[in-house]
Amino acid sequence: MGNQITDRPAPSTVGLLAAEMVTTLEADPEFGRLRESTLLYTDCWATYTGLPLVARWDLDQDSAPLFTEALRVLALKAAVYELTDGDEHLAELLVPPPVDEMVHAVIAQATICTRIQQRAKVPLIHSTDRERWGWDHGDYTEQAYRAAGWGTPPARYWIGAAEVTRRLGLLNARYESIGIRRGGRSHELDFGTAAASDAEANELRAG
Repeated sequence: MGNQITDRPAPSTVGLLAAEMVTTLEADPEFGRLRESTLLYTDCWATYTGLPLVARWDLDQDSAPLFTEALRVLALKAAVYELTDGDEHLAELLVPPPVDEMVHAVIAQATICTRIQQRAKVPLIHSTDRERWGWDHGDYTEQAYRAAGWGTPPARYWIGAAEVTRRLGLLNARYESIGIRRGGRSHELDFGTAAASDAEANELRAG
């Protein structure tokens, strides 16, 4: 399967170190603030092709569990980074889009992340230019995840490549039906004028 790079350390080694890193991060005095800030951020920023892949996605229900998954992924990446003497390419593990999107939300808390990294001595690694798509069940990432003692990655968020492709097809068909193109990268909405918008809103209320 994908993500099997022989230069990476054994998943068991990565998992054990990642578990220690999560414990260290959670003990940091600003960890609570990092978590709260990240959960606020998901309400302000979301793509069309990440979080919406979760079946019956609900911000209130899903943000907190996804934060846990993002934290674990960041620890796995940090463990690989540390064990390979700072190799960013090897540290950029494959993960499914919903989890990856929450990783972005965590990393966006730049100021807090910087302070926590300095205190905890845990590097929070994320390189968009080294990201690759196509996580699938049983790969290196999952092996290390299990070795950390976290059990089976929750299927609600850890969606395999084939299912991601299927769901993206369904989402994009819905988006295109209302003029949203290329997975949210362009659209045909011109928003009209303020007067037209008000008239439309009044008509909807009257109906």
